[in-house]
Amino acid sequence: MTLRSRGAGARVERSVFLTQLLVAGALLLLVGVSVVVDPAAISAPLYFYGVVIVFGVTGLAAAVPWRLVPKGWIALLPVLDIVAIVLIREAQPLLGATFLLVFPVIWMATHFGFRGAVGSVLITAVLLWGGAALRNSIVPTEEIPRLAIMPIVLAFVATATYITTRRARAQSVLLTQQAGLFEVALQRSRRQERLQVEIFDAIDFGVVSTEGSGAVVLQNRAQKEMMHRFGVQEGTLLPAVVHREDRETPYADSERPFTRALAGETVDRVTVWVGEPGSTQAALLVSARPLQDDAGRFDGAVLVSRDVTAELRAIQARDDLVASVSHELRTPLTSVLGYLELALDDERVEDGTRRMLTVASKNADRLLALVADLLTAAGDSQHALLLAFAPCSLADVVAESVESARPLAAERDIVIEVDELVAVETEADAFRLRQVVDNLLSNAIKYNVRSGRIRVAVRASADEVQLRVTDTGQGMSDDEQRNLFDRFYRADSVRGSSVHGTGLGLSISRDIMRQHGGDLRLESASGVGTTAIATLPRGNE
Repeated sequence: MTLRSRGAGARVERSVFLTQLLVAGALLLLVGVSVVVDPAAISAPLYFYGVVIVFGVTGLAAAVPWRLVPKGWIALLPVLDIVAIVLIREAQPLLGATFLLVFPVIWMATHFGFRGAVGSVLITAVLLWGGAALRNSIVPTEEIPRLAIMPIVLAFVATATYITTRRARAQSVLLTQQAGLFEVALQRSRRQERLQVEIFDAIDFGVVSTEGSGAVVLQNRAQKEMMHRFGVQEGTLLPAVVHREDRETPYADSERPFTRALAGETVDRVTVWVGEPGSTQAALLVSARPLQDDAGRFDGAVLVSRDVTAELRAIQARDDLVASVSHELRTPLTSVLGYLELALDDERVEDGTRRMLTVASKNADRLLALVADLLTAAGDSQHALLLAFAPCSLADVVAESVESARPLAAERDIVIEVDELVAVETEADAFRLRQVVDNLLSNAIKYNVRSGRIRVAVRASADEVQLRVTDTGQGMSDDEQRNLFDRFYRADSVRGSSVHGTGLGLSISRDIMRQHGGDLRLESASGVGTTAIATLPRGNE
C-alpha cells in the first residue's frame, strides 16, 4: 500500500469516528438533561436500548479498520443511529430526541450522496410511522402532523446537505486541478529559472539584474569573477571609482553608467576603466536597459559588462605598428618619387622608358597616399586633426577635384556630371575638404559599374552647404552600411574583388567633416547605387 492510499484510509477512519462521536456527544447531552429533568426516563427499556445502541456504534466506529471494509458497510452506522434515536423518541416523545435524527441524515447525505440522502429520509419516515402504528392500530389524527413534518424537515436537510456537499466536492476537484496546474507551472518556472541561470553562467560577459531599489537580483558567474578580480565585494555593481577613456579622469557619480542605469536611463556601449592610474587597469564596455512593471513604472535595470581590455590593447598595438611602418615607408617613398620626377624631367629618356617611369610614378604617388592615410588613422583617436581654417568655397574645391578625377573616370568610361555648384564662401580647411571630395569621387569611380555615371552637386540652404555625390554602382545592403565608417572596414561584397582599398577613407573623411561642424553620411541600396552627402555649416556672409 502506498503512502497516499494509507493517508486516504486514515482520513476515512478519522471521519467515521468523528461523525459518530458527534452523534454520541449530542445523545450524551440529552441523557444529562434527562437525568436532571426526569430521572425515571432512563429506566424505560426502549430509552436504555437506544442509548446502548448509540454508544455501541461509537465503539464500533473506533474499533473497526474502516479503510479495509467496503464503503457500503459504513452506512450501517448512521442507520443504527436512526434506529436508536427512534427508540429513544418512542420511549420519551417529549424529550425532543427526534431532532437528533438530523445528525445521521446529514452523515448519510454527505458520505453517500443522493442515495444516502433519500435512503436516510425514507428509513426515518418508515421507523417513525411504524412506531406510531405499533403503539396504536390507528394513528391518532392529532399525531399525523408531527409524524409528517419531521420527514419533510429531514428531507430539506438532506437535500441542502447533498447540494452543499456536491458543490464542495466540485470545488475541491477544481482546486485540486488548479493546484496540479500550479505545481506544473511552478516546476516549469523553476526549470526555466535554472536554465536561465545556466545560460547566463555559460556566457563570458557579465550580466546583472537589479530591482527598482538597486538591490541585485541576478548576477552571473562572469560578473562575479570579473568583480572578484577587481577586488569588489559580491553584490556590488562596480568599484566606487571608474575612469573615462583617458584612464585618468574619474566619472562623476551622476555620470557613472551604473548610476544612470539605476536612474532609469538607457546606456549604450560606454567604456569605463577600472583600476588606479599607474597600476594595472582593465576596460569594461557597459550597456544597460531599464525594466518596467505592468503599469509602465521603473522596476529595475539589466546591465551587461564585457572586458574589452585585450581588444583595446590589440587596437593600440595595431595602430602603433601601422604608425611605425608608415613612418619607415614614407622616407624611402619620398626619395623614390624625387628620383622618378628627376628622371621624367630628363629629355634624354626614351618614350618607352618614360611610359614605364610614368606608371611607376603614379603607383608611387598612390602608395604615398595610402601611407598618409595609414598615418592619419594611426594617430591618437582622442585628438582631432590639425586644421587650418580660412575663407574658402566648397564649390571651387569640388570643381578642382572633379577635373582631377575625370582621367581616372575616363579609363572606365564613367561620365561625371556636375548639376550645380553654388558658390558660398565659408570658414574651412580647403586642403582637408579636398581630401574628402577626392575620397568621395574616388569611391564613386571604384565602386561604379563600367560606363556608369556620377552626378555631383553643391547646394546651399540658410544653415548649411551640402555636397552630394551620386553614383550608379552596385550599392550596399543595410548590414554593410552599419559598419561603413569603422576604420579598416571593407564590405564583404568588395573584400574579395579587384577593387583595392584600406577601409580608411570614409572614416577619415567623416572625422574631417565633423571637425568642421558638419557631417558625412551615405544613402545606398543594393543594385541601385550610393549617394554620399557631406554637409558644412554656412558661415556669416
